[in-house]
Amino acid sequence: MLDETLLDTPEGLAEADHRGLLRGAAEAGARVRTAARNAAEAGIGSLKPDGRPRAVLIAGPGAAATHTADLLGTLAGPGSPVVRLAPTGVAPAAGALRWELPGWAGSVDLLLIATPDGTEPSLSLLAEQAYRRGCSVVGVAPPGTPLADAVAGAHGMFVPMATAPYDQEEPLAASSPGVLWALLTPLLALLDRVGLLDAPPEALEKVADRLDTIAERCGPAIATYSNPAKTLAAELADALPVIWTEGTSAGPAGRRFAAALAELAGRPALVAELPEALAAHSALLAGPLAASADPDDFFRDRVEEPPALHARVVLLRDRPLGGLTAAPAARDVALSHDTPVSELEPEEGGELETLAELIAVTDFAAVYLALASGA
Repeated sequence: MLDETLLDTPEGLAEADHRGLLRGAAEAGARVRTAARNAAEAGIGSLKPDGRPRAVLIAGPGAAATHTADLLGTLAGPGSPVVRLAPTGVAPAAGALRWELPGWAGSVDLLLIATPDGTEPSLSLLAEQAYRRGCSVVGVAPPGTPLADAVAGAHGMFVPMATAPYDQEEPLAASSPGVLWALLTPLLALLDRVGLLDAPPEALEKVADRLDTIAERCGPAIATYSNPAKTLAAELADALPVIWTEGTSAGPAGRRFAAALAELAGRPALVAELPEALAAHSALLAGPLAASADPDDFFRDRVEEPPALHARVVLLRDRPLGGLTAAPAARDVALSHDTPVSELEPEEGGELETLAELIAVTDFAAVYLALASGA
């Protein structure tokens, strides 16, 4: 059950935030600036690449590496494929995970290692394997970790991860907002230098500014009625989120939102891209999860009986779209099944800015839902 009174109690939210999630969301802009500065000091701005790599390989644990690979692959487009190297192992622990380079990886490929830990022995071995194969290696991890030494030994480039003092107080959640931006920002700067995407220093500064703006709009001191993140969290309190995305950049934002809801708030969610989402989820909206599926819900004891779980569509669009759009059809399909719709659409700006806004608002929403439901 969601404690909606907690949403408008900043002191209570701070007391419940044992994992530093709200701080991570509020300081996302500062993380971007620190990470960009670390990237510049590491020498990314002075690189003179010979050309684009044939493929970009990304290795790292958990949702942070998954989301980083998803975002970079979307932004890079078809220029060079971005491939995440999924780990194997018997447990999601640093010493148990194993990574291997694909057989085709070689001197024309680029290996990126991104981890908020840096003690994974297999990632250090992966850097050595990449060096023997002739792959270029770049690592982003906390400074002073074994991975930093391994990347140096592989004649690669190491960028210290932008961290905060409280990161060491509790284990970092892979979906934590601070972790994502600390890992993603240096790699954006790198791939801009390589020519795979457009993320010059001034664009990263605009991303940081947009994240600061969202932190002001969605912070814990802002009341629910004027706070889009708290409003979305309250709307999803007793709902199954059915996340529909439209626009290239909205896809990874929606997938990250679903993962954050699961990891941070313990809530299931479904995600699909429009227009195919309408066919993929039409039976779901007409089935037992539809808002109108339980006619006896009106007579439910509101105190003793928990509410039934019903679908709620969350429509994410990466910018105001003109011309062809499936948004009107999506609203019609949802409302025809009495399914409520929540919509998020960022303000005008560059692709990185609008993507950052969608991620920031949904990150805050996932955090509020986690804190107010006691997850």
